Amino acid sequence: MSNPLHDFLAQHRIHEVECVIPDMTGIARGKILPKDLFLASGEMRIPKSVLLNTVNGQQPDNGPFVGATDPDMVCLPDASTVRLVPWAAEPVAVVIHDCHEFDGSPVELSPRGVLRRVMALYTARGWRPVVAPEMEFYLVARQQNPHEPLQPPLGRTGKPEAGRQSYSIDAVNDFDPFFMELSQFCGVHRLGVETLIHEAGAGQMEINFSHGDPMDLADRVFLFKRTVRETALRHGIFATFMAKPMEREPGSAMHIHQSIVDAETGHNIFSDADGNASRPFMHYIGGLQKYVPLVMPMFAPYVNSYRRLSRFNSAPINVRWGHDNRTCGIRVPKSGPEARRVENRVPGVDVNPYLAMAATLACGYLGMSEQLMPSEPMTDSAWDLAHELPGHLEDAIARMRACDALSEVLGPLFVKAFCAVKELEYATYNRVISSWEREHLLLLV
Repeated sequence: MSNPLHDFLAQHRIHEVECVIPDMTGIARGKILPKDLFLASGEMRIPKSVLLNTVNGQQPDNGPFVGATDPDMVCLPDASTVRLVPWAAEPVAVVIHDCHEFDGSPVELSPRGVLRRVMALYTARGWRPVVAPEMEFYLVARQQNPHEPLQPPLGRTGKPEAGRQSYSIDAVNDFDPFFMELSQFCGVHRLGVETLIHEAGAGQMEINFSHGDPMDLADRVFLFKRTVRETALRHGIFATFMAKPMEREPGSAMHIHQSIVDAETGHNIFSDADGNASRPFMHYIGGLQKYVPLVMPMFAPYVNSYRRLSRFNSAPINVRWGHDNRTCGIRVPKSGPEARRVENRVPGVDVNPYLAMAATLACGYLGMSEQLMPSEPMTDSAWDLAHELPGHLEDAIARMRACDALSEVLGPLFVKAFCAVKELEYATYNRVISSWEREHLLLLV
């Protein structure tokens, strides 16, 4: 019987295989194996604690989460994810793996496992989630000193962008060689990118993906980030997915459009037969309103993430909702009944895509399960209302850890471990003395 994975490697004369898993930060971890060894082994074994790495390479005390002996886990390739690595000098493939215990059960700490867990809840109800992410990112000039502010890169004019160029075609054309190669790489990588626009910030771009299955879209976002960074390096610039890379420029988001269809009929359950909004649609919005503030470490995972969430900066400060209202954290775009959907505008682009997808679907699921009703829709600016989201990471961690309902949906062990990783990152950041402190406190207090 034909094996799709074997056939792909043979068809493309692959020399090496990048065997990768996403850790909790969304960084790719794994091994690079010669093709023959990859085929002979059929699996990859690496320590389970690898999933607990912080963004700066530390780990919390991992004993409570993986056991005192720091055991391996068994990582099995998902054949549907195999792709060519388009920038490799020789034929190289990348395959995303799923993490399993030795008894075959899923590893609870795995981001892919967390998303599968949430999607299984929908499957049990006869529902199928559909998502479409929009990703913003910045192109910036290369610099080696982390203490210096980032600057927009030089385009074909030899000058950096001096002002904001929202939706400017010429501003995108200024980096034509970069985008032409990025488009080529995305095509080879089968990423399904639909639309490119210039966003509001200097050097800020947005890419939209076609809608589809949450796991497939999370895989594509995971691979897309690496593709953008690699392409930028080849053109002498950096690409960053920080949520707020520059002080005077707007932040970067990963808005997630989401709807739910009946798995048997394909009907969008957010619309009744008469085309009006359904009760599940309202319950879903109610779930986002109640639970998004309680799962913010999965939507705003770093200290920098909260710098984006400020008033009048095209980013939400609360979870009000409205029809085609971009000042709200929850927006309902104009559409026909079959395309009725909710846009969660809270996540930053610095998220782990698997965890952000899992979190937003978990909030909506709880809303439908608990039959929560939302507030009245906003017809005015939501920026004029009070903050409803946590103001910093430490507060967000405490709220997430205290929410039993989210812990049950996402997995109690995962929530404890994820919060421990975020706490360690926060503690590490808190030791840093900033330039602001030196400038204003050194000789004045």
